[in-house]
Amino acid sequence: MNKSELSDGTVHRVPDDLYKALTKDNTVRERWEDLTPLARNEWICWTVTVKQQKTRDEHVKRVVVELQQGKRRPCCWIGCIHRTDKALSPSVKWALSKQSKA
Repeated sequence: MNKSELSDGTVHRVPDDLYKALTKDNTVRERWEDLTPLARNEWICWTVTVKQQKTRDEHVKRVVVELQQGKRRPCCWIGCIHRTDKALSPSVKWALSKQSKA
């Protein structure tokens, strides 16, 4: 399977490190493909928006583990802030305001 055959999200493309992790196991790949584009986008955004490489590596590993466990979206994720097709919800705006003060 080449990279173009692994589905992306609504805004984000699957980055190389996540692609490698998702394609190592056929079950994980199938579960990824079974997600909606919006859910895939949230996993990608959750993985790439961290500041440190160590945290990103941990997120990539967690995507695989959590897909294996049957999870379909990242837990406690406020959602992708990069979507331009809809406005941020009040709860996301609140969460972002708390993050910027931390």
